[in-house]
Amino acid sequence: MKHPWGVIGFLMVLFLLTQVIGLVVTTHYFSVSELPLHVERPVISPGTSYLYVFVVLLAATAIALLLLRFRLFLLWRFWFLLSIFFTLVISLSVFVSEYAALALALILALWRIFKPNPFVHNFSELFIYGALAAIFVPLFTLLSISILLLLISGYDYIAVRKTTHMVKMAKSQGEAKVFAGLLIPYKKNVALLGGGDMGFPLMFAGVVMVHFGLGLLDWRTYIVPVSAGLLLLALFVKGEKKKFYPAMPYLSLGCFLGLGILLLTL
Repeated sequence: MKHPWGVIGFLMVLFLLTQVIGLVVTTHYFSVSELPLHVERPVISPGTSYLYVFVVLLAATAIALLLLRFRLFLLWRFWFLLSIFFTLVISLSVFVSEYAALALALILALWRIFKPNPFVHNFSELFIYGALAAIFVPLFTLLSISILLLLISGYDYIAVRKTTHMVKMAKSQGEAKVFAGLLIPYKKNVALLGGGDMGFPLMFAGVVMVHFGLGLLDWRTYIVPVSAGLLLLALFVKGEKKKFYPAMPYLSLGCFLGLGILLLTL
């Protein structure tokens, strides 16, 4: 087992909360199409959007690796600060006024970067990925998001198992005291779950919800997140301590299994 049961349970609760909050944010911006701060969605074809997102992911990873490789931690932290701020404004605006969202996002972003602690870190993580889903879900079809999951899963496996650059990046982020994802310290260890491991299943769940016309009060909306969560749980139970694992292949399998179960209920 990769972590104690209590830590695994807490990670699972946070993962599922991220999915639920993200679906709430996604649903809101389908009825209110304009995003805060005049953020514009990319103008791309839904049929080939997976290529755009995958290339952007590769480019962002390359930039992050360069910044961390040359220990340009100040630039990395500034880039991260801006990312946290903008995504939090988008998500928090669903729950409070835009001005309140601006203030809260600024406080949380600055607090997380300059006075990091697990509570602020994980609380902000709950809202970040809903903003990304709100931006990108409308740009995908069910087929294109499925292709993206397959691409991301293959990349995750290669990046963790073969080139190991994702492992090095995670360690460097720890050194820079800035990590994208859930972080739960316990005893002398830390339980981690990368941001992509929450963001991509959420995007898939959002596309599924829109494709089948499901609502937040429809229990079938949550089949995909729960199914992905169960496969993630299996990884934590199967995994060994001190080892890094590519989570996206498990999460993608969980997403596709959830889609299959959903189809049986229609």
